Amino acid sequence: MDFSWVYNHSDIDWNELCHLYQIAPLGKKSPEDLLTVFSNSRFKCFVYSDNMLVGAGRALADGADCSYIADVAVHPEYQGLGLGRQIVEKLVAFSEGHKKIILYASPGKEIFYRKLGFYKMKTAMAIFINQSQAIESGLLSET
Repeated sequence: MDFSWVYNHSDIDWNELCHLYQIAPLGKKSPEDLLTVFSNSRFKCFVYSDNMLVGAGRALADGADCSYIADVAVHPEYQGLGLGRQIVEKLVAFSEGHKKIILYASPGKEIFYRKLGFYKMKTAMAIFINQSQAIESGLLSET
Protein backbone atom coordinates (compact mmCIF):
# COMPACT_ATOMS: atom_id res chain seq x y z
CA MET A 1 0.00 0.00 0.00
CA ASP A 2 1.39 3.40 -0.97
CA PHE A 3 1.10 6.27 1.46
CA SER A 4 2.07 9.89 1.05
CA TRP A 5 3.46 11.80 4.01
CA VAL A 6 3.04 15.52 4.66
CA TYR A 7 5.00 17.34 7.37
CA ASN A 8 3.36 20.76 7.34
CA HIS A 9 -0.20 21.85 7.88
CA SER A 10 -0.61 24.39 5.09
CA ASP A 11 -3.08 22.32 3.03
CA ILE A 12 -4.84 20.33 5.76
CA ASP A 13 -8.62 19.97 5.69
CA TRP A 14 -9.33 20.53 9.39
CA ASN A 15 -12.82 19.01 9.11
CA GLU A 16 -11.28 15.83 7.69
CA LEU A 17 -8.77 15.75 10.56
CA CYS A 18 -11.61 16.31 13.05
CA HIS A 19 -13.42 13.31 11.54
CA LEU A 20 -10.26 11.16 11.78
CA TYR A 21 -9.96 11.86 15.51
CA GLN A 22 -13.60 10.95 16.06
CA ILE A 23 -13.38 7.59 14.29
CA ALA A 24 -9.86 6.64 15.51
CA PRO A 25 -11.35 7.10 18.28
CA LEU A 26 -9.53 9.89 20.11
CA GLY A 27 -12.54 12.00 20.97
CA LYS A 28 -14.12 15.12 19.59
CA LYS A 29 -11.66 17.84 18.65
CA SER A 30 -13.02 20.85 16.80
CA PRO A 31 -11.45 21.91 13.49
CA GLU A 32 -10.57 25.25 15.10
CA ASP A 33 -8.81 23.61 18.04
CA LEU A 34 -6.93 21.27 15.70
CA LEU A 35 -5.74 24.24 13.63
CA THR A 36 -4.48 25.87 16.83
CA VAL A 37 -2.67 22.84 18.27
CA PHE A 38 -1.07 21.76 15.00
CA SER A 39 -0.02 25.34 14.20
CA ASN A 40 1.68 25.56 17.59
CA SER A 41 3.40 22.17 17.26
CA ARG A 42 6.96 22.14 15.96
CA PHE A 43 6.63 18.72 14.30
CA LYS A 44 3.64 17.13 12.58
CA CYS A 45 2.86 14.17 10.34
CA PHE A 46 -0.13 13.63 8.11
CA VAL A 47 -0.51 10.36 6.19
CA TYR A 48 -2.66 10.00 3.07
CA SER A 49 -3.86 7.07 1.02
CA ASP A 50 -5.39 8.03 -2.33
CA ASN A 51 -5.88 11.62 -1.11
CA MET A 52 -7.73 10.45 2.03
CA LEU A 53 -6.26 11.39 5.42
CA VAL A 54 -5.59 8.10 7.23
CA GLY A 55 -3.14 9.10 9.95
CA ALA A 56 -1.82 12.07 11.90
CA GLY A 57 0.31 13.04 14.86
CA ARG A 58 2.20 15.98 16.29
CA ALA A 59 4.96 16.93 18.70
CA LEU A 60 5.00 20.13 20.70
CA ALA A 61 8.72 20.79 21.15
CA ASP A 62 10.87 23.58 22.56
CA GLY A 63 13.96 22.83 20.49
CA ALA A 64 16.25 21.65 23.29
CA ASP A 65 14.73 20.26 26.47
CA CYS A 66 11.35 18.62 25.86
CA SER A 67 9.33 17.26 22.98
CA TYR A 68 5.79 16.11 23.74
CA ILE A 69 4.16 13.71 21.26
CA ALA A 70 0.38 13.88 21.15
CA ASP A 71 -2.69 13.19 19.07
CA VAL A 72 -1.41 10.16 17.16
CA ALA A 73 -4.41 8.77 15.27
CA VAL A 74 -4.90 6.18 12.53
CA HIS A 75 -8.10 5.57 10.58
CA PRO A 76 -9.72 2.29 11.79
CA GLU A 77 -9.53 0.74 8.31
CA TYR A 78 -5.76 1.37 8.27
CA GLN A 79 -4.92 0.26 11.79
CA GLY A 80 -2.66 -2.76 12.08
CA LEU A 81 -0.53 -1.74 9.09
CA GLY A 82 2.20 -0.07 11.14
CA LEU A 83 1.15 3.51 10.43
CA GLY A 84 0.84 4.47 14.10
CA ARG A 85 4.30 3.07 14.74
CA GLN A 86 5.72 4.94 11.74
CA ILE A 87 4.12 8.23 12.83
CA VAL A 88 5.60 7.90 16.32
CA GLU A 89 9.00 6.88 14.95
CA LYS A 90 9.06 9.91 12.64
CA LEU A 91 8.07 12.27 15.47
CA VAL A 92 10.77 10.74 17.70
CA ALA A 93 13.34 11.19 14.91
CA PHE A 94 12.25 14.81 14.40
CA SER A 95 12.64 15.31 18.18
CA GLU A 96 16.24 14.09 18.20
CA GLY A 97 18.44 16.29 20.35
CA HIS A 98 15.76 16.99 22.96
CA LYS A 99 16.70 15.83 26.46
CA LYS A 100 13.38 14.06 26.87
CA ILE A 101 10.50 12.96 24.68
CA ILE A 102 7.21 12.59 26.47
CA LEU A 103 4.19 10.85 25.01
CA TYR A 104 0.60 11.07 26.17
CA ALA A 105 -1.27 7.82 25.46
CA SER A 106 -4.79 6.53 25.85
CA PRO A 107 -5.24 3.88 28.57
CA GLY A 108 -4.54 0.42 27.20
CA LYS A 109 -1.92 1.57 24.68
CA GLU A 110 1.03 1.33 27.06
CA ILE A 111 2.34 -1.97 25.61
CA PHE A 112 2.30 -0.52 22.08
CA TYR A 113 4.37 2.50 23.14
CA ARG A 114 6.71 0.41 25.30
CA LYS A 115 7.69 -1.50 22.15
CA LEU A 116 8.71 1.87 20.68
CA GLY A 117 11.03 2.62 23.58
CA PHE A 118 8.77 4.59 25.92
CA TYR A 119 8.64 3.91 29.66
CA LYS A 120 5.92 4.83 32.14
CA MET A 121 6.68 7.93 34.17
CA LYS A 122 6.20 7.68 37.90
CA THR A 123 5.88 11.39 38.53
CA ALA A 124 3.72 12.66 35.68
CA MET A 125 0.83 14.79 36.91
CA ALA A 126 -2.00 16.55 35.07
CA ILE A 127 -4.90 18.91 35.45
CA PHE A 128 -7.76 18.30 33.01
CA ILE A 129 -10.59 20.66 32.21
CA ASN A 130 -12.95 17.84 33.27
CA GLN A 131 -11.08 16.09 36.09
CA SER A 132 -13.91 13.71 37.02
CA GLN A 133 -14.28 12.48 33.43
CA ALA A 134 -10.51 11.97 33.15
CA ILE A 135 -10.55 9.93 36.37
CA GLU A 136 -13.57 7.92 35.22
CA SER A 137 -11.94 7.08 31.85
CA GLY A 138 -8.69 5.98 33.49
CA LEU A 139 -6.54 8.89 32.29
CA LEU A 140 -5.99 10.12 35.85
CA SER A 141 -5.68 8.36 39.15
CA GLU A 142 -6.58 9.89 42.49
CA THR A 143 -3.94 7.80 44.26
